[in-house]
Amino acid sequence: MPAHDEVDDVGEFAARLRALKERTDRSYGSLARRLAMNTSTLHRYCAGEAVPLDFAPVERFAALCGASPEERLDLHRRWLLAVAARQRPRTASATGTADTAEEGAIAAEAEEEAPTGTTGTAGDTALGQEAAPSGETPLPRRPWYRRRRIAVGLAAVCTLLAALGSLSALPDGRRTPADDRARAVGPSATGTPEAGAPDRRTASPTPDNSSTTGRPSPSATPKKKEPSPAPSSRTTPPTGKAPSGPPLAWSADSQAWKLGCGHDYVVARPPSRVAPPPPPQDAGAWAAAHGAVHGGETLVELSVQGRSDTAVVLHALRVRVVGRSAPVQGNAYAMDQGCGGSVTPRHFAVDLDKNRPLAHAVPGSDAGTPIPAVRMPYRVSAQDPEVLLVTARTAGCDCRWYLELDWSSQGRRGTVRIDDDGRPFRTSGIAGLPRYTYDTSARQWTPYS
Repeated sequence: MPAHDEVDDVGEFAARLRALKERTDRSYGSLARRLAMNTSTLHRYCAGEAVPLDFAPVERFAALCGASPEERLDLHRRWLLAVAARQRPRTASATGTADTAEEGAIAAEAEEEAPTGTTGTAGDTALGQEAAPSGETPLPRRPWYRRRRIAVGLAAVCTLLAALGSLSALPDGRRTPADDRARAVGPSATGTPEAGAPDRRTASPTPDNSSTTGRPSPSATPKKKEPSPAPSSRTTPPTGKAPSGPPLAWSADSQAWKLGCGHDYVVARPPSRVAPPPPPQDAGAWAAAHGAVHGGETLVELSVQGRSDTAVVLHALRVRVVGRSAPVQGNAYAMDQGCGGSVTPRHFAVDLDKNRPLAHAVPGSDAGTPIPAVRMPYRVSAQDPEVLLVTARTAGCDCRWYLELDWSSQGRRGTVRIDDDGRPFRTSGIAGLPRYTYDTSARQWTPYS
């Protein structure tokens, strides 16, 4: 049979299918889903690019499109002719004509919906097959775009597997020599790589000094952890922990009395409203209850002790006056009640009336035995404390002041502030004020004689 007869038989069959499809106003994708076949397969049948081997799917298609019994009979006859035409040997001209028709249907099929992906049924298996030619005549070629999709998909899968394999083969934080060579080429002003320019678009989490030869830098190579040096007796305390504060502790008692019995307070109250003198250990509570201010002098008994057996050197004791005003008005009340036992501290004298008062070491006494003045520096530790007695005097001001103690230990140096529980010490002159002493027999305050 001539080649044009074969084309006419297949074309007539395809034309009958397209005519039935036009009746439904449905797309190829909608019809393919109802027939359980691929959209592209149905489109090829309607375009004359393929002929199904079984008439069953064609019959379902005709029933779905509402074909009459006469039309189904005619469609069956056309299908038989189309199958017979495809099974006869095709000439070169017929092959060329079919290829041209195949390429013309590409644009129409590109507008259709994506394949439904429903496979595995008996009908779909029959629909996916085409009439095989007899002899050695080649089968019709698949459209080029389908071959291209398959090739692109396979290439993407291979690329992904290769990338995953290379990432799993590299340890964390390491790069291949190809990565080093890529980093050696940076973007130029025009956006193209330029040799020797570092790439600043991405930052490496760790510094890398490797060259373009691919040799890892020393920083990129894991290093063996070296043992830390033994603690130095000069910089670290025996516990092995880093020091977090001064290596000494101190306490200050600003209610100390001279030889444990003599002291004056200025109180802005008449004698009838002032309680009898307290014992020395209750002096702080008594002064707070009466609003008393140290009169004439303040004795601060300062105890300093190291926090460990390591020696702490005390270098200097300084005085800072933070306020001066006129002496407090009121009456001066003497606490002379007969002296008790005395202590043997290091004595320091401070003249608060000086513009720059200094703490000078002065001789002391121990139960009447003179104690020579000992100048700083002193040495203290947990087992070797020091008691410093600072006597600050004023005759013409209401002075507020505190002390600063300089220390050093194990290569560290520092200064601690000595004050009255966070407040400056306070001393007011008593010159010209009425002065009273307590008469224990009369149980009242009497003028001092």
